[in-house]
Amino acid sequence: MQKRLFAVITAIAFIFLIFLGRFFYIQVIWEDTLHYRAIDQWTREIPVIASRGKIYDKNGELLAGNRTAYSVFARASAVKDAEGSATLLSSRLDASYDEIYKKLTDKSRSEITIVRAAEKSVVEKIEGAALDGVYYARDNVRIYPYGSLACQVLGFTSYDRSGTTGVEQYYNKFLSGADGEILFETDLIGVDLEGATAAYLPAEDGLNVRLTLDFRIQALAEEVMEKVLLSSEAKAARCVVLDPSDFSVLAMVNLPSYDLNDIPRDDISALNKLSRNCLVSDVYEPGSTFKIVTSAANIEEYLQGNPAAFSERHVFPSGRTRTVEGSQIKCWSDHSNGKHSNQTLAEALNNSCNPCFVDIALALGKEKFYDYLSAFRFGRATGLDFSGESIGMLLPESTVQSADLARIGFGQAIAVTPLQLACAAASAVNGGYYYSPRLVSEIFSDDGSISEKTKPALLGRTVSEEASRILSGMLEGVVRDGSGKKAYIDGYRVAGKTGTAQKYENGVIAQGKYISSFVGYFPADNPSYLALVIVDEPTGSYYGSTVAAPCAKEIFEGIIRINGLKPTQGGNI
Repeated sequence: MQKRLFAVITAIAFIFLIFLGRFFYIQVIWEDTLHYRAIDQWTREIPVIASRGKIYDKNGELLAGNRTAYSVFARASAVKDAEGSATLLSSRLDASYDEIYKKLTDKSRSEITIVRAAEKSVVEKIEGAALDGVYYARDNVRIYPYGSLACQVLGFTSYDRSGTTGVEQYYNKFLSGADGEILFETDLIGVDLEGATAAYLPAEDGLNVRLTLDFRIQALAEEVMEKVLLSSEAKAARCVVLDPSDFSVLAMVNLPSYDLNDIPRDDISALNKLSRNCLVSDVYEPGSTFKIVTSAANIEEYLQGNPAAFSERHVFPSGRTRTVEGSQIKCWSDHSNGKHSNQTLAEALNNSCNPCFVDIALALGKEKFYDYLSAFRFGRATGLDFSGESIGMLLPESTVQSADLARIGFGQAIAVTPLQLACAAASAVNGGYYYSPRLVSEIFSDDGSISEKTKPALLGRTVSEEASRILSGMLEGVVRDGSGKKAYIDGYRVAGKTGTAQKYENGVIAQGKYISSFVGYFPADNPSYLALVIVDEPTGSYYGSTVAAPCAKEIFEGIIRINGLKPTQGGNI
C-alpha cells in the first residue's frame, strides 16, 4: 500500500509540475507573444510609411530622394455600404468599379490596398466622404533627379520600397527605416468600436547615404562615353574613375543605361541587362593594360636583387615571336617599322611589345609571378561595398603551364573585372598601396548626426614606393612618346597604358571583335585621378590608342576644368 500511495502521490506531483510549468511558460515566457496576438485580434492597423533615406554625392548633390504620395486602404469587415463606396471610389479615383467592389467585399484579408502611391489631389477627392472601412495614409515615391545618371550604381527599389539593386540594395538596412502604424480598436470581426480612440506609432525615417561619387565627374564621364558609344557604333562603353590615394570611386559609367524614373519592369530580360554594373560583375581579357602589373612585378624583383628580373637598361632581343612549349606567341605588330628591335622595358611599354612581357613572365617563374597576382588581388574580390562582385578568372597555379604563364604576362589567359584592373593599376603607381575600393563615405541622419563613417582600408602592399616611382616614369613615357599619345595633355603629367584585346565566343576567337581600353592617371608623380576606359566592339578603328585613350584625355581635361587644376609643368591644355 505504501508503494502504491507513493506512486500515486508522485504521479499527482508530476502532473502538477507539468501544469505549473505550462502556466509559467504562458504567463512569463509567452507573455509578449500572447499580448501581441491579443492586440492584433482586437485592433486593425493602417501603416505609416517611413521616408526612405536619401542618397547624395560626395559634395551633397541629391541623387536619390522621395516624393510624398498617398495610399488608400480598405477593411472589408468594416465597410458598411460596399456598393455605394465602390461607386464613389471608382468615379473619383478613375478606377474599375468591379475591381474596387471586389476588394471592398473580400473579407478573407484584413487590409486591402485600393490605390498605392497616389498624388495628394487624388486622395483629396475622397477626403471628407467618411466612407466606413476606407482609410488613407502617407506613402513615398522614390525619385532620381538626374534620371539615368549612375543608374547601375544607385540601383532602384521594388514596389514595396525595398532596395532591389545597387546602393539601394546594399545599404537597404540603413535607407529603409521602419514603418509606423495607426491602430484602431475593433471587435472580433474588425468593425470599429464606437468611441474608441486610435493609437499612433510614428515611423522611423531611414538614414541618408553619402557616396564617394562626384556628380560632376560622373556626368562628365557619361557624356564622353556616350559620344564614343555613338561615334564608334560600339556594343557598350564603360569607365571607372578612382582616387588612387585611397581607391574612392569617383565615377562609374555603364552604357547603354536606362532612366531610373522609368524603369522597364515589364521586360525583365532588358532590365537585368541594363541594370547590371558590368564594371563590377563582368570579366574580360585585359590585354596590354595588364602589362602594368607584369612590369611592376619585374621592377620590384630587380630592386629586391632577383637575378631573374630585368633591369631598366636591359635590352630585350628583337623578334616578333616567342615559341613556348611548341606554341608560337606573336606580337600585335609585324615589327616592320623597326621600333620593336632591341628594346628596353620602357620602350617595350611604349610599343606594347608582347614578346618582351613573355620573357618577363617566364623569367620570374610561375610561383613568383603568382605571388604578385595574389598581392594585386586577382582571382578574388576587391572588397567593394556593392553586391554581385565577380572574382575574375585566374587559372589555378598548379595547372598553369609555361605557355599559359607567357600569355598571362601580356594580358591573355586571364580574365578580370574592370574594377580589379583599375585597382591593380592604382596600387602599382600610388606607391604600392592596395586599398579596398569604396562607394560610400558616410551614413547620416537628416539632423546631420553621423551613424557610420567609412574610412580608407589598406588591404596590403603590392610593390615598393621605389618600384612604383620607376614604373610611373615609364608609363608617363607611354603617353608622351608611345601608344598613349592621344591621352597627352600639355602641361599636365598624364601617364597610362593602352590595350586592345580580342574577344572569345564559345571558346574561340571572335573574328573582328575587340575590346579597346586605356588606363591612365595624373599627375604621374602623385596620382590624384585614375580612369579606366573600355569600349566594347567598336567598329572601324579598334585600337585602344585611337578609341579609348582620347576618351581618357577628355575626362581628364574635364576634371582639370571642374577643379581648376593648375599645370604641373609649362603649358596649358
